[in-house]
Amino acid sequence: MRIAVCDDDPRERQQFDEALREWDPTRNAEKFLNGSSLLEAASRLPYFDIVFLDIYMPGENGIDIARALQGISPETGIVFVTTSVEHAVEAFSLQALHYLVKPVTTEGVVEAFRRLTELRSRQRERLSFTVGPDRYTVFLDQICLLENENHAVNISLSDGRRLKVWMSFRELEQKLNGSFLKINRGIVVNMDYIVQMGTDTCTLRDGSRLPIAVRQRAAIRGTYDNYVFDRLSRQKSLKGG
Repeated sequence: MRIAVCDDDPRERQQFDEALREWDPTRNAEKFLNGSSLLEAASRLPYFDIVFLDIYMPGENGIDIARALQGISPETGIVFVTTSVEHAVEAFSLQALHYLVKPVTTEGVVEAFRRLTELRSRQRERLSFTVGPDRYTVFLDQICLLENENHAVNISLSDGRRLKVWMSFRELEQKLNGSFLKINRGIVVNMDYIVQMGTDTCTLRDGSRLPIAVRQRAAIRGTYDNYVFDRLSRQKSLKGG
């Protein structure tokens, strides 16, 4: 397993190392002082399995580094480590595994690896496509919205990125799963990112308000209500309720 810790403070890196070895003396972490050296190492195979990333470093923002890291290896588990909970919501919008407040403890490290194991036990569906000269792979649960634009599709991701893919909207629709709902011609949303399903508009977490097709409003609302009910039922079952 390839593990990394990125923190500009040598004492914090040492403390992390001690917490990791207290849990499992056989594990070693590659240590980095800044995001650029981390990203350079992250591009080499095999990709990192898990990265413990400080949010506050001189001249760098750990959230931005995490976005770049996800572009290199979307399967790498990211754990944010910081002295403040200020960026917790933004961190989890990037599908972060965990958010640890310093000082890092053995319990926190163990929990991060437990979450990594749980994540890998689930089959996360993914979508691959080409944008210009680059090849992208994203998980379906990272996609918030797809919008048709002439012969291209604009894809909005949970981390704020927008990608334009030159392929047919119908072809992309066929690659989606049951979490996605077509609410209008050329507009498909991930129901997990809906915060309000109104009468004539649908509102997403980022504040986007999207029009709902007039003739299909009842059917669209019914599909969404059933999805939410099923999701809540599954959560209640998992909690033993």
